[in-house]
Amino acid sequence: MTVYFIGAGPGDPDLITVKGAKLVERCPVVLYTGSLVPAEVVARANEDALVLSSEAMDLDEIVAVCKQAHDNNQDVARVQTGDLSIYSSLAETTRRLDDLDIDWQVVPGVSSFQASAAALGQELTLPEVCQTIILSRASGRTPVPDKENLKSLAKHEATLCLFLSISLIRKVVRELKEVYSDDWPIAVVEKASHPEQRIIRGTLADITEKVEAAGIKATAMIIVSKVLQEKDFNDSKLYDNTFSHGFRRARNVEANS
Repeated sequence: MTVYFIGAGPGDPDLITVKGAKLVERCPVVLYTGSLVPAEVVARANEDALVLSSEAMDLDEIVAVCKQAHDNNQDVARVQTGDLSIYSSLAETTRRLDDLDIDWQVVPGVSSFQASAAALGQELTLPEVCQTIILSRASGRTPVPDKENLKSLAKHEATLCLFLSISLIRKVVRELKEVYSDDWPIAVVEKASHPEQRIIRGTLADITEKVEAAGIKATAMIIVSKVLQEKDFNDSKLYDNTFSHGFRRARNVEANS
């Protein structure tokens, strides 16, 4: 018996992986985050499966469902939004399962930061402009370690993707302005990949006003990066015909010298 932690993706039911979908179809117990995972994702469960939403459960209750399934020799599809490697409660749940000697596996999913980049049609790294992506959140009811405060992270000038922070947009902008100029580009993607997806682009000078005017208060990704406006960048070496690598020899060296 195994508990499968499945990343269901950011919202579009088709963005669950094939492996994840097959597990939902065959597991006799399906436990999903009903407040975030679309019903279509678990609608593929077997008609005889026990399908439960965990939105009103606490950790003890979630573990109890897994323990009961284990006692009944049943596999569990634990379906959660996005990818389990980011803000998912995976660590605290699996620690409990380890204590109970219950086997578990993780099936990765598409994260909302990836879906947001797709919605923007944006590569989050650009050659010689930005080669680093920082995934973080603003400090609120859930504190962030002091060394990971936004001001410190912003000093890297890496692409900054902020989860679970849209309700703190004023705080986010105030702290980023301590490092960046008012015209630093920023984008907000609400409900990335959902039918009701919305995109707001702006700068640190106007993004707060735009977000508040749109009434966006939850389920949104904040992306702060110079790549959002940068058009004058060098092509990568990946497809440069003057650049050799293990699968291709350089050519046209003279023409490009």
